[in-house]
Amino acid sequence: MVAVLFGQQTFAQEKTVMVGGAAMYPSKNIIENAVNSKDHTTLVAAVKAAGLVETLSGPDPFTVFAPTNKAFDKLPKGTVETLVKSENKATLTGILTYHVVSGKMSAEDLMKAIKDGGGKATLTTVAGGTLSAMQKGKKIVLTDAKGNTAMVTIADVFQSNGVIHVIDTVLMPN
Repeated sequence: MVAVLFGQQTFAQEKTVMVGGAAMYPSKNIIENAVNSKDHTTLVAAVKAAGLVETLSGPDPFTVFAPTNKAFDKLPKGTVETLVKSENKATLTGILTYHVVSGKMSAEDLMKAIKDGGGKATLTTVAGGTLSAMQKGKKIVLTDAKGNTAMVTIADVFQSNGVIHVIDTVLMPN
């Protein structure tokens, strides 16, 4: 009883970020948080279809540029439905891993890389491709291999195994 009375209990207040109507907890991993975002149901379904749940739940730190459902809606009609078919798993995996960079890069880290690069940072994705990051006002803009651009709309959604930056466009590898 004495231990309970005099023992210390610590209740850490987690700094959460709201994404898709749900709190994103820094103590949870990328997948545990993403499944709760109403804005990322298409991304979560695609990650499951590509078999990437285990990888993105693992301990390795990742920076994920997470397209919203509206970003997927910008793709030509039928694209998502075609990509999630089992015969297109390799293509889907390539597209999804093109949105992932090894390591944990906060918005501050990205801005520093952009500044150090003279206004442009080149990020190597897990898929082996590159993304260009530039600053536009106070926002970070990514450019893919095809010249398409995506704006980071919510930065620094910290996870136990990395960070998510919400983007408004699906990026495409070559």
